[in-house]
Amino acid sequence: MSYTGPHSDPFGPTDPYDPYGSPRPRRSPLRRTLTVALAALVPGALLGWLVYEALSGSGNSGSGGNGAAGAGVGVGAPTGAVGSLSGGTPDDKPGTLSAATPATPGASPGQDTATPLKGKVVVIDPGHNVTNSQHTAEINRKVDIGTNFKECDTTGTSTNAGYSEARFSLDVAHRLRTLLLELGATVKLTQDGDRPFGPCVDERARIGNAAHADAVVSIHADGSAEGNRGFHVILPALVHEGAADTRSIVAPSKALGKLIADDFAHSTGSSPSNYIGDGTGLDTRKDLGGLNLSTVPKVFIECGNMRDSSDAALLTSGAWRQKAAQGIAEGISAFLGD
Repeated sequence: MSYTGPHSDPFGPTDPYDPYGSPRPRRSPLRRTLTVALAALVPGALLGWLVYEALSGSGNSGSGGNGAAGAGVGVGAPTGAVGSLSGGTPDDKPGTLSAATPATPGASPGQDTATPLKGKVVVIDPGHNVTNSQHTAEINRKVDIGTNFKECDTTGTSTNAGYSEARFSLDVAHRLRTLLLELGATVKLTQDGDRPFGPCVDERARIGNAAHADAVVSIHADGSAEGNRGFHVILPALVHEGAADTRSIVAPSKALGKLIADDFAHSTGSSPSNYIGDGTGLDTRKDLGGLNLSTVPKVFIECGNMRDSSDAALLTSGAWRQKAAQGIAEGISAFLGD
């Protein structure tokens, strides 16, 4: 998505209107597994000690000897492995989650650790549409975005070799959907290459709203100048004007965006944008209808700059796109799982 616009974040890390505060530290799968293991082991150890004491007391009564001899109770609390996201699959083949063992002992009743996002709704918004260029009259139609009127949609950008942003965003969306479904989420796409153009930006917002989504992520790639590299996540600004009212979603969207930025960088090895966001990988805007009209937590991610040769080499790699989907999935999972 090539654009010009404001790039300031009015909400600093100590913003009193942001109850989510600064980004939560990224938690590794190993750390989560150890936490679950301890949670399961401690009750088991306590139970074993109580049984041991009961048998010991029974053996001592009336004998005055070593009634506990040979009556020790072995304590074992095997833990279930937590499924982890897998990446680096061959080009154009969406990856999957590694198989997870049955639910971890000691988990809450009814909780399935293999599908931690069960009951959560995620809407994925693949930017633009591969056939938008064939419907210029329709996508140039102006729609109300609250603050003003903007085009229904655009064609998006492309690499110098012609790989389009629309193709890129739809491919990453498919990979992301696969990962989220295996985590148990209900997933909806705003478009799946199944319509002639669009949807318009206002309709994209309505789709997420109508789904009562717990999180919405719009996937894009930028079209800036050569030498401009890196990813950035776009957050909704505080807007209360016309049809736009983002007051209830600014804070949760910011929390979602920070987690996605952190996990995206970790998964892909990419750096935050060197031309937008002052090195934070975050940008706040009030000129995007998809954000202005959303009533549920929503962010955009510009995964890289298609017009930079180094970034283009990544964006056109299926293995890298899998890592991109993995990073986004991990950020969404962290946001919805806490």
